[in-house]
Amino acid sequence: MIAAGEVVQRPASVVKELVENAVDAGATQVTVVIQDAGRTLIQVIDNGCGMSADEAVLCFERHATSKIATAEDLNNIMTFGFRGEALASIAAVAEVTLKTRRAEDEVGCQVDFADSQHLSTIETATPCGSNFAVRNLFYNVPARRKFLKSDNVEFKHIVAEFTRVALTREDIGFSLVHNGKDIYVLRPAKSLKFRIQDILGTGLANEVVDVHADTSVVRIDGFVGRPDAARKGLGNQYFFVNGRFFKSPYLHKAVMKGYENLIPEGVTPSYILYLQVDPNSVDVNIHPTKTEIKFEDDSVIFQILYACIKETLGKNSFMASIDFEREGVTDLPVFSRNYDEFRTITEPQPEIDKNYNPFDDDGYPSEESHFNNAFVQPQQDLPQQDQLQKRYDTGGLSGMHYGTSPQKSQDYGKLFEDNFVNPSHNVLVVKEKYIITTSRSGLMIINVRRALERIMYERFLNAFSNNEHLTQSALFPVAVQVGVENMCLFAEHADMLASLGFDIAPFGTDTIVVNGVPEGFSAEEGKVITMVGDLTRILAEDHSALQEMMTANLASSFARLGALNCEAVTDSRQAQRLIDSLFACENSEYTMSGRRIVSVMSVDDIDGRF
Repeated sequence: MIAAGEVVQRPASVVKELVENAVDAGATQVTVVIQDAGRTLIQVIDNGCGMSADEAVLCFERHATSKIATAEDLNNIMTFGFRGEALASIAAVAEVTLKTRRAEDEVGCQVDFADSQHLSTIETATPCGSNFAVRNLFYNVPARRKFLKSDNVEFKHIVAEFTRVALTREDIGFSLVHNGKDIYVLRPAKSLKFRIQDILGTGLANEVVDVHADTSVVRIDGFVGRPDAARKGLGNQYFFVNGRFFKSPYLHKAVMKGYENLIPEGVTPSYILYLQVDPNSVDVNIHPTKTEIKFEDDSVIFQILYACIKETLGKNSFMASIDFEREGVTDLPVFSRNYDEFRTITEPQPEIDKNYNPFDDDGYPSEESHFNNAFVQPQQDLPQQDQLQKRYDTGGLSGMHYGTSPQKSQDYGKLFEDNFVNPSHNVLVVKEKYIITTSRSGLMIINVRRALERIMYERFLNAFSNNEHLTQSALFPVAVQVGVENMCLFAEHADMLASLGFDIAPFGTDTIVVNGVPEGFSAEEGKVITMVGDLTRILAEDHSALQEMMTANLASSFARLGALNCEAVTDSRQAQRLIDSLFACENSEYTMSGRRIVSVMSVDDIDGRF
């Protein structure tokens, strides 16, 4: 009735199929054990209904399934898997051992398959449920195994599939173990909000609001993020229909339309939306992995979803509020009506020296002023120049005595003269966006953001080629929760990030600590958090082109990121340093994308404006 398709593309495909089968079997606890990102071992243990010995052998046959009995059942599907080719496909490319027992059986059975061949069936003692162990994936298909990505990439896909199933069944406990390390230990949660908090972090759980809509076509429940919490990149966006994860760019547009004029361009809000529809009105069988589905009335669902998001955002206030009931707040004193009668308030009066003239030659207060003792009196027998020198010079510690004036020293100012840079009076900074300075033909205007991009671009190219970098350590390290999936990204690119000057260390299973950033980046906490989000997006992009092109693309991406996170240029000293760095670049006129950095306004152009 349904054409079979290959469903095992990578280790994550095996995890998806086995975990979904465990949920369909009625399990209340599912444990996933991974070794070497699934290359060596993928083991899924559940306490579901189990199988008999005959069913354990039959389940590996293609198109064999216990989830549908007639052709009409295909129109009323409420389970995850139903085709029956998943286990057959897994057994064709790996060595599979299944231990299973039903609750009514005293003894379980062990079935071994390899290369689609049934090797043996024996009785064994095993707990109620099923225990699938998939070893040596693609051992008989070397080409498929060769083109698997790195362990970090493959494990990232495993975490994604695990997360998608765990978010739909908050009443089931899930565990994920990788190379002997617990990644997730999820107990049954009281609600979906608690499951979201356990998987995606407390930060996300605090940034979302409830969504609810019930119509004759679709029922919508779930959570959407606050507009001010929207981030760059596509992260933490989930659609589920009848408990099954699916992807839909069409419905994503409905969500984004609901946020219209509420978020800046280029950012995406988080959302986790659960749709309930009539099984007869949705086709989940148009893709082998069943991640793409087709609704009977998709345009109607689009409008309902858009209206639901718009209504939810309109009902909730996202402005900052003051919590007056917070514990530990100091109580303000309450004054009685008679307070002023018993406590007279007197305004302090400033003391003024009416005879003081700041334009006097010596610049000192008059002799009648009581401020006179606060200043060192000049010696009358010294010339005026010596008096001024005496006034501003300081002596060494050995020549200082309490109650006497400091002695003159020839070394005054040497502590600062090496670091002091005389600012150029020909450099102006306009609203931290432009630098204006003089040139031979008139005025030269420099775009600060684009100049920073060019400087950062050549700096990162040099770091890539020569493995040279400069790191500025943060005074206070910043911890950022990035999630288990993104932890794999940072682990995979750790060497590259270190070569660019990023000092990033793991902190637990879903958090990183930024100890240092490349020279020129800002180490402020807010900018570091924004930088980590941009880094995640950059690292997640597919840089599968030639090595030179990949290096240039990465350097360009990091340069734009650095320009956004650099300290603002506010004075002429910073502006002069930026000018010097810009004209030390190989190309100081254009950015990587061909935008102009420097523009010269000639004297004739200036004359034409008058």
